[in-house]
Amino acid sequence: MEKLFRLKENNTTVKREITAGVTTFMTMAYIIAVNPSILSDAGMNPNAVLIATCLASVIGCFCMGFMANLPFALSAGMGLNAYLAYTVVQGMGISWHVALMAVLIEGLLFILMSLTNVREAIFNAIPLSLKKGVSVGIGLFIAFIGLQNAGLSVDASTLVTITSFRENFTTHGICALLAIIGLFITIILYIKQSKGSILFGIVITWILGMICQLAGLYVPDPDNGVYSLFPSAIISLDFSSLGDTFGQCFNTNFHDVGIANFIAVIFAFLFVDMFDTIGTLIGVSAKANMLDENGHLPAIRPALLSDAIATACGAVLGTSTTSTYVESSAGIAVGGRTGLTAVTTGCLFLLSTLFSPLFTAIPSFATAPALMMVGFLMFEGIKEVKFSQETLTDTIPAYLCILAMPMFYSISEGICFGVISYVVINLICGKRENITVLMYILAVLFICKYIFL
Repeated sequence: MEKLFRLKENNTTVKREITAGVTTFMTMAYIIAVNPSILSDAGMNPNAVLIATCLASVIGCFCMGFMANLPFALSAGMGLNAYLAYTVVQGMGISWHVALMAVLIEGLLFILMSLTNVREAIFNAIPLSLKKGVSVGIGLFIAFIGLQNAGLSVDASTLVTITSFRENFTTHGICALLAIIGLFITIILYIKQSKGSILFGIVITWILGMICQLAGLYVPDPDNGVYSLFPSAIISLDFSSLGDTFGQCFNTNFHDVGIANFIAVIFAFLFVDMFDTIGTLIGVSAKANMLDENGHLPAIRPALLSDAIATACGAVLGTSTTSTYVESSAGIAVGGRTGLTAVTTGCLFLLSTLFSPLFTAIPSFATAPALMMVGFLMFEGIKEVKFSQETLTDTIPAYLCILAMPMFYSISEGICFGVISYVVINLICGKRENITVLMYILAVLFICKYIFL
């Protein structure tokens, strides 16, 4: 252990690192239930997605632990999974096979970029306000999906409205009510600083649902998509379902996609993943006092490479972009300082593949509070968007980016609005020095997208 992770040099112990790894896993294990729920809306086998998610997490955590010796854990990124399911597949009509191919190409491009300074250079070329705007907008988009999965937000003459709890109470009404209860449970646990508050919120909400089913308040109706809340099994050694997604990224048909749309999808994955990963790495490292005197993370290149390798492998396995998790800060808070923390988290993800029947039985109303809570955590970035007369040319484009994502039900549209408005507003207001060459290029490309696509 000492030779692999340099524990004494980092002033830590095996016990402390393992404890940190378990803590990190508890805070991010909700993704094991949430990711299959989201990607199943893209037509993917939820059990296959669960296994792929766990295995991609194992690869990412092991790479981060052994290559970078950093205590950061990785799994399927929230926001990017929603982008794949709801924008690319449902919105653009692209098959999930093609979407996974885009993720694979993104991962391969990131591997090349991570071996150089290109990734950091691109990251630095985008204004901070827009980076934070993207994060906040994705948070609201995810929260909106949570409201829909809970059955709280439904179609109406006003486009959306709150559901009627009295109508179909034993099927849909009770689910919406349980989601509200689960949300408050999750919030209270989070405020009380309970480790794994989001995961516990999911489990408690699910258990309350099973109690309601036993009491006759929740009545399964398979014909209308309302199923029993009791799992058919707890442990399974059958991993054959992984075949439904493994290697399917190579089973693609580009005839109905169009090269321009495909490139746009790849770029959106690149854009969001780049800011999410580097922002998370820098933010969590700062909290752990791992940055050097210049504010840089010394091991950022192998860390970025770990993220890129996990993304490429995850696409082949059958899951959306794998990214570094901000929840890693929970393990760091209890003393995690080396790659042993990440490796411990990876081992727990590997163990979780045995419990796939249990995780896939969790209903969407139980995972909905987790989505709404994740939305809140991503909304935290709004505090770094400065509101003053002097910064309006930065603030307003960030606001338009945030507004567009949930309203247009598309992460990529939010990015387009943010970039175009930033360039136009700063250019007309005489602040050309704020606009980098990359921003000009992006703005032109996005304008062309609306004209020709």
